[in-house]
Amino acid sequence: MLELHQVSVNYGESPILRDIHLQVPSGQVVCLMGRNGVGKTTLMKSIMGLLKLRSGDIHFEGERVTHWRTSQRARAGFGYVPQGRGIFPYLTVYENLLMGFEAAENMGREEREAALEEVYSLFPVLKEMRHRVAGTLSGGQQQQLAFARVLIRRPKLLLLDEPTEGIQPSIMLEIEELILALRERGEMSILLVEQFLDFALNVGSYFYVMETGAIVLEGDAGNFDRAAAREYLAV
Repeated sequence: MLELHQVSVNYGESPILRDIHLQVPSGQVVCLMGRNGVGKTTLMKSIMGLLKLRSGDIHFEGERVTHWRTSQRARAGFGYVPQGRGIFPYLTVYENLLMGFEAAENMGREEREAALEEVYSLFPVLKEMRHRVAGTLSGGQQQQLAFARVLIRRPKLLLLDEPTEGIQPSIMLEIEELILALRERGEMSILLVEQFLDFALNVGSYFYVMETGAIVLEGDAGNFDRAAAREYLAV
């Protein structure tokens, strides 16, 4: 599904990512972990085309997309839930959800209505609050809205940047259950950036750990070195 080959990224003259090799197989949940400031969000922005690569290549469904614009990637099936949620605080919940259709040019009216009802079934609180201004929602509700706004157009690849940051345990559990349900369906590939190792281990099928802009540890659920991962994630 998604493959990164020797991806390097600079901010100005400062190298941030160095020779990243990473794969997200079709229908799998791949977790990218590391402490704050090691380059995880930079990598996600690079995958979305928000940052330019210094070197390396990105392939999606076998096609080289390294130089595609962000809008092209979105139309091709990339979905991104950024760190900090990125909702539109002065629009209603319903209006935020409609914004999710912007990159779904091929969805007809009936398909859009069905997709809207589907996300309401996943997040019933959003249906109850559909006329509320999004900025008045709690942090957990805003996170659910950020999820729903991306899921509404049924992406092929879902990029989640620390979805558990700053939310209460009950919402964390709901997010965990949602990711597991999406993984069970097998219709979507997920790259999850996460700092909580236990959360990642509960939902992931393959794991990468970053340190100072490079991948330093990786493995699948059966052979991943959890003790070493805890050392890299320790503050």
